[in-house]
Amino acid sequence: MTRERNNYGDYRTITTMKMLNAAILILVLFYPSLSTAWPTHTVCKEKNLEIYYKSCDPVQDFALSIDGCSKILTNTFDIRAAMILRRNIKELSLNVNLIINGKSILAYSQKLCEPNDRRFIFCGKRKGEHIYYEGPVTLGIHEIPQGEYKVSVKLYNGDHLTVACADFTIKNK
Repeated sequence: MTRERNNYGDYRTITTMKMLNAAILILVLFYPSLSTAWPTHTVCKEKNLEIYYKSCDPVQDFALSIDGCSKILTNTFDIRAAMILRRNIKELSLNVNLIINGKSILAYSQKLCEPNDRRFIFCGKRKGEHIYYEGPVTLGIHEIPQGEYKVSVKLYNGDHLTVACADFTIKNK
């Protein structure tokens, strides 16, 4: 074993400094709450319409993309979404809130999965499984009035634990 000597001939100081550096590196790599927030992701950005989202779950982000903003206003458009589950989905509920100027304007809730109902491909999935969906979605939106909108979306399981959570910003100029 090679020993390094500092100007004072103290081997322990060098060893202590190396151990301290290693401990700091381990904390940075393995302590997820050191990061303040997930990044804001761009779903689409076109001439007059922009859509962004940020995960509001402090420990999990997810991926979502569409081919173009203008396609949202058609009857059906294609999306791609992916995430790794950190909760089981025997039951799954959806809460959506439309927020304008800090006030909740619309609240919508729907049960997506029941214990014996496999209506969607993600119903019945278990913690640790990867969910990937690529395909059509129908929202029934034909026009988005000018303005800036915040949409909060939360998916939670039968134990009321968050499965996925996102805050969307929609800007129509």
